[in-house]
Order: sequence, then C-alpha cells, then structure tokens
Amino acid sequence: MSNELQPMIRDAADFIRKRWPHAPEAGIILGTGLGDLSEEIAAEAVIPFEEIPYFPQPSVESHKGELVLGTLAGRRVAVLRGRIHYYEGYTMKQVTFPVRVLGALGAGRLIVTNAVGGLNPLFVLGDIVAVTDHINLMGDNPLVGPNEDALGPRFPDMSEPYDAKLLALAERVALEEKLALRRGVFVAVAGPNLETRAEYRFLRLIGGDVVGMSLVPENLAAVHGGMRVLAFSVVTDMGLPDALEPADIRKILKVAAEAAPKLTRLLAGVVKEM
Repeated sequence: MSNELQPMIRDAADFIRKRWPHAPEAGIILGTGLGDLSEEIAAEAVIPFEEIPYFPQPSVESHKGELVLGTLAGRRVAVLRGRIHYYEGYTMKQVTFPVRVLGALGAGRLIVTNAVGGLNPLFVLGDIVAVTDHINLMGDNPLVGPNEDALGPRFPDMSEPYDAKLLALAERVALEEKLALRRGVFVAVAGPNLETRAEYRFLRLIGGDVVGMSLVPENLAAVHGGMRVLAFSVVTDMGLPDALEPADIRKILKVAAEAAPKLTRLLAGVVKEM
C-alpha cells in the first residue's frame, strides 16, 4: 500500500456509497467469535471485503470479512464483520485502512470489540471490559511514515484515546440493562502466539488488565482521523501465570459466543443513546 492513502480511501468510500448512499453514525468492528452480532443489524447492503477496492482480506477463523450496512437500534451503522490483524502479514496501514474508510463515509464514532486474555485476577471468563486506556507493545504504529495532513495531525494527542463521554454512556446502559461491565487497560501485542508465564506476569506488572492482538492500531488511526472511540473486550481466556492452562481456540470461541448476547444488548443500547 502506498504512502498516499487519500485517493485509495476515496475510491473505497465511493465504491461503498454506490451500494449504500448513506452516512453511518457509527462504525463497528466485530472481533474474534463476535461476528454473529451483525445478525442484529437491519442490513440494507452486505459487501464482501474482497469486492471493496484496496481492502485486505482476513485469514483468521471466525473473521468472515464483510461490511454490513444498515441500522441498529434505529441508527445507521457500518459494521466490519471481522478484522485484519498485524500478525497476518499485513502492514499497519493495511490493518487500519478499513477504519480510514469508515471515517471517510462519515462515521464520527468507532466502536471496537475483541476477544482478549484476562490479566486481572478479579476478572472471569465471559466478562465484558470497557477499555479505558492502552499500552502498545506491538512494535509498530500505523502513523509511522510521512504524515498526510488531510487525514490528521502529525502528532495526535492521546490523553483520551477512549472517549470519556462514550465510556460514561456505556456504563449507564450497562446499569440499565443489568449487565456487569468492567473497566480495564488493554495491552496490545503482535502475536500470533499467546504469551508465556513470564510475559503474562510482566504485562500485569506494567498495568495491563487484558491483553490482545488488535484494537490499538485501529484506535490510533481513528483518533488520528478525529473519530471518538469506544472499545469492549470480552475475556475469553485467562492469563494468570500461576494458574496457566493451554489455550484452546474452540473454548475461546465458545466463551465469545456465550457473551455475544450480552454484548449485543450493550452495543444496541449505546448506539441508540449516542
């Protein structure tokens, strides 16, 4: 992908507008095991990633790779059913290209979901965590390289990477829906391997509550582009170094699927009240 993103973003956005001529009020990214949430969308158009100019293709199980356009709780949304991960071999600019396109379509807010490992011993499988901050240990950043000033500033401020008003709204909706909602700091790693005991211990020591292989690149691109970001992580496995069990992708997907109805209610409530 070239350094000149604007023409590519414009081409992708123009292609999508021909199929769905609306501006979404929010963009939503559905993570590992959470793609079925898109079934709650009143879809008006569904576009496979492979049809959209310059969109990379996901290769990971449970990431279908399609853009669902329609309404959720009466509001127009653009939903990425599946995401691109850095560990798949894509560049950071490719990983974040769909986020750039959502912004170009008019989405001023981005809601991101993902499956994570729990580092906080007070968390349990199936917990939903509202991300309050993050630590980037991925070793790369989508903003590296020449800055395209039309997309955002050279040095974006990160004092509030996850929007405080959206966080407050999410907590109010969770209370109204009688849903438990944790708060936590997300640590991003490159993957694709899961962490060793020593690494889990280190990540907890530096302040992490959950760990995953996504979210941060998308957040950086969104904040750079002026979008307000809200993120929900579902704890699908535990990274407790003194009680560590081998990872089982089938169990991770099962836990994510069981948490999906709760997350759907939360997402719908937040979107409705935005």
